[in-house]
Amino acid sequence: MTEIPAEILEAIALDANGLVCAIAQQHDTGEVLMQAWMDREAVARTLESREVWYWSRSRKKLWCKGETSGQTQALVDLRVDCDGDAVLLLVDQKGVACHTGRRSCFYRAARDGRLTEIAGVVADPKMLYGDS
Repeated sequence: MTEIPAEILEAIALDANGLVCAIAQQHDTGEVLMQAWMDREAVARTLESREVWYWSRSRKKLWCKGETSGQTQALVDLRVDCDGDAVLLLVDQKGVACHTGRRSCFYRAARDGRLTEIAGVVADPKMLYGDS
């Protein structure tokens, strides 16, 4: 694991599971793309490689965005919020960010007392991830 500079590490407040909430946002448009989790190693790898890494809570392992789908995120800037309990990743998203084949994971909105789909599928998930 790459060593994270102390100033950055001290500013990030990891939860009891050693994770911090990470929001990915398209750097030039402000579009919010996704929310995921990072541990120390994911933060370190992201800062070192400038490719965004996350911690998968379900698979219990690190993953680099796009390693399976080719839909990558290049880090432009990593920002830490005032409490240190969340990071904002300004990224250059190539392709879609959501595993459903949508540009953003935030494709549903509360409208008229129900969830309404506000963004359609732009890439077939089977083409991105296979049939599994």
